[in-house]
Amino acid sequence: MPTRYGNGDLGRNHFSGKHNIKKCRVVDAALAGKVDKKSGERLEYYGVARNQTKLVNIVVIVQYSRRTADGEYEAGKGKKIGVITAYCKGMNKCPNWINE
Repeated sequence: MPTRYGNGDLGRNHFSGKHNIKKCRVVDAALAGKVDKKSGERLEYYGVARNQTKLVNIVVIVQYSRRTADGEYEAGKGKKIGVITAYCKGMNKCPNWINE
């Protein structure tokens, strides 16, 4: 599943800034599992990040199509948009410890 650098709206640039997920392993761990929810070309993968005493649920949103749902972005012929965003469920920003 591609994770593009993106911008403030989608991709790594979006989730690393807005949602404080700086390590790709957080996203990769969720993507390693099966699709947990599917709505058309929008896929959701769920994962868990934990340290010795804390646990957070991770959600990764993927657009598995050439264009985003709003038609704003296009990946190009034969390509998929990929990861739109990733975040910690129930919070605006993930805790800093997930990036250690």
